[in-house]
Amino acid sequence: MALEKATITDTVTGRAVRVLFNPEEYTVNRDNNFAQVAVPGLRGPLLQFVAGNMQTLDMELLVDSLEAHGSANSAGDDVRILSGQIVGLMNIDPTTHAPPVLLFTWGSLSFTCVLAKVSQRFIMFRPDGVPVRARLQVTFNEFINAEAAAREAKLETTDFSHEHLVLEGETLSSIAATVYRDPARWRPIAIANRVDRPQALAVGSRLIVPQLPFRDPESGEVVP
Repeated sequence: MALEKATITDTVTGRAVRVLFNPEEYTVNRDNNFAQVAVPGLRGPLLQFVAGNMQTLDMELLVDSLEAHGSANSAGDDVRILSGQIVGLMNIDPTTHAPPVLLFTWGSLSFTCVLAKVSQRFIMFRPDGVPVRARLQVTFNEFINAEAAAREAKLETTDFSHEHLVLEGETLSSIAATVYRDPARWRPIAIANRVDRPQALAVGSRLIVPQLPFRDPESGEVVP
């Protein structure tokens, strides 16, 4: 049974570039950003999750014009014609005004991404100096649109309560802008935490960010 070939598909045009030689290995990278908040009296800083960084996929691809055309074309064409099919995936699409969103698939791996970086290293040449083999070090960056990100991270936080660690310089308005996408909705946070001085929050304190709509437990009033 022949090995399945890796494929890079341009989701805008539908054009697929099939890799002649599958990569020997690939690396998937992912990390998160955390802010450190120094609080006097504690042995170490408090950590506040800020955001996740993009996931990346790194690999090396071999491009060979001799193998691509078989022994009948023993001289080999310029390999840059083949490598250009991959490098060209970084070009700006005139319909979207941005490089195309790609789908890299190989076996069980399916990665929606954009091509962020390509480094070409030419390693074999014809007698006239034309390159016929190259190694391409490529980096794909994960692509997530705003709608998908909101669904995954549940950024529309009006349907659940959670705890927020106060960072230096934050106010109730800035926190409301972050979690509710509306700085004017700071009153539910103030009421839920009995904050009398909204402009003087203690760094390192933890506030309950209530779900919306919020009902004042004392007055029964619905606070917008």
